[in-house]
Amino acid sequence: MATGKDGDVTQELPIIFGPQVCGDLDAGGTREWLVADGLGGYAMGTVCGLRTRRYHALLVVADAANPAARRVGLVALDPVLTLPSGAQLRLGTHEWASGAVSPDGYRQLELFTLEDGLPRWRWRVGDLVIERELAMVHGAASLGVVHRLLSGSGSGSRTAGGVELSVEAVCTWRDAHGERWAAGGELGSTPAADGLVVENAYRLAGPGWQPAGEWYFGAYARQEAARGLTAVEDLWYAGRFSARLAPGEALEVSAWAGDLGTRPAPAGAVVAAARQRARRIVAAARPASAAAATLALAADAFVVRSGAGVRGGTDVHSGTEVVAGYPWFGAWSRDTMIAYEGLLLETGRADEGRALLRRYAATLSEGMLANTADSGSTEYNTVDGTLWFVHAVERHVSRTQDTDLAAELLGALDSVLSAHLAGTRYGIRVDPADGLLTQGADGYALTWMDARVDGVPVTPRAGKPVEVNALWVNGLAALAALHARLGRDTDRLDRLHARARESFAGRYPTRAGGLHDVVDPPGVQPVGLRPNQLLAWSLPYAPLDPDRGALARIGAALLTPLGLRSLAPQAPGYAGRHAGGSAQRDRAYHQGTVWPWLLGPYVDVAARLAAADGTATADETASTGETATAGTRDKVRWRTATANLLAGIDAHLAEWGLGSVSETADGDAPHHATGCPFQAWSVAEVLRIHRKID
Repeated sequence: MATGKDGDVTQELPIIFGPQVCGDLDAGGTREWLVADGLGGYAMGTVCGLRTRRYHALLVVADAANPAARRVGLVALDPVLTLPSGAQLRLGTHEWASGAVSPDGYRQLELFTLEDGLPRWRWRVGDLVIERELAMVHGAASLGVVHRLLSGSGSGSRTAGGVELSVEAVCTWRDAHGERWAAGGELGSTPAADGLVVENAYRLAGPGWQPAGEWYFGAYARQEAARGLTAVEDLWYAGRFSARLAPGEALEVSAWAGDLGTRPAPAGAVVAAARQRARRIVAAARPASAAAATLALAADAFVVRSGAGVRGGTDVHSGTEVVAGYPWFGAWSRDTMIAYEGLLLETGRADEGRALLRRYAATLSEGMLANTADSGSTEYNTVDGTLWFVHAVERHVSRTQDTDLAAELLGALDSVLSAHLAGTRYGIRVDPADGLLTQGADGYALTWMDARVDGVPVTPRAGKPVEVNALWVNGLAALAALHARLGRDTDRLDRLHARARESFAGRYPTRAGGLHDVVDPPGVQPVGLRPNQLLAWSLPYAPLDPDRGALARIGAALLTPLGLRSLAPQAPGYAGRHAGGSAQRDRAYHQGTVWPWLLGPYVDVAARLAAADGTATADETASTGETATAGTRDKVRWRTATANLLAGIDAHLAEWGLGSVSETADGDAPHHATGCPFQAWSVAEVLRIHRKID
């Protein structure tokens, strides 16, 4: 819970599932939870306990220099109850290549809750109830897991002598994107106090350790099979922790990487500290609604500390970084800058944001911002990432009045302008004929619609994409505004901006209404309605005034409960499902797939239209307490309409990546979520527009 804007207590959305979801592999196996460690590592799994992805594990460790380089360590801790009669009840859940599900402890689950961003499970076996909760230490690759025997509902005879509880440690040590097989040999292990060290990489500790050492063959991950990837691997059963518990007592296990010689705080203390931290995070954001509180907490998972991150280098640049999405993305500059306002400014983290912007400015090369080091080397391969950076700096300075940062970064921003005027990589340059930005190089997809199959862009957009030039016009005006704040001359920037804005207004509108997606393409003019034109009306220094008719057409064709389609269903090449193997998914990625982050620009345009219209009546303002001024009536209507618009995405917070927003969804109903279950710019933009209406 947190204190809202008006001093009231705002709680997160309740996320709770009973036995009909927990006990169903299809329902419980498609709802995922995430607990992040603040370094790019995480624990992740499903409501029912079934591992459906190769990425699901209790301890996934990020490389200190690159949050995208992760390794899977502790896969599972499977509870086993031994009753006084000697009977054993196995409460873990695994699926195997044979099709068998064994053990099938999910059948005994009666409850799953997500509170303070932390998962809790409850298994019931008659009058015996076992509860599990877990958390990670923020800023350390360290996990605490608590298994507690709760009081039963019966006479208590089964617990009179205590119940033996064991948790079986199932392990591996591999790249998060790969598999490990028994044929590669046993996992190296070394005995340590109360447990062991695995592969000299991570350590397990808890009570009653009994080593084992056995391969489990053919563990199956159904989501990987659905994605056309290798879905089978072998897992190592390292041993078990055990304790005899009376009602109210707990068995606590710790797992950690890094300094293996220093034992972390007890698991119960780790969980308690994580809950307190979660409440402080939400309170700092001062949310005015349960959805905003949930999103503010979700945002925290993406803000990490990294040794190098997008730059892939040394500790010289260590500091704040943004993970684009879990479980497989690292830091991407485009995603970071689009998400900047929502993740950092809307959550009270401007100080971290300032440090992030300074670090990114240091990556500029030939006027371009480094994009990502996910591939292992720093890449400069976007036309828009740098322009989004200019936007983020202006948003930061405008909202915080941080003129010191403006003065520090202005030289870097001026170098961006110079490089784009002169021309830089991939044909990115200002066309002297009209002052607009053009770009394109064979085999490259430089806009956010960047999917390629066999090296060929799926959505060719060489030339002058509409959102790129909306960002260019916006960037020129933003740069002029920053110069003006510091009392510097803006004549040249004003001329460049005026020319580009005039050219934009003359070249992009179509006869049918709306805007061309690309002008001056090297081939045939692209066809089909796309959402990119929204930025021409939504940005702070947008080149055009909002177009009510165009917004209506966009809403009718592209708007869904989870965001906007990337292409209208009637257009050639539309793909309504984002599923199948890698090539099939990439072909659909920007050809109709829904993107939640686009709700941000869509709502911004609607807000501008509302602000431009109407006068409130007394009746319309009475319920809101707002003064009846020009535009209030339409603002009230817009708020109501926007709240209705967000109903689907708010419900989504409990549907897939729990408490968070997915990367993408199918273009066709029922719009199944796809891509990363936890995506930074999706969370950031939905949070930002929630703050607009709250």
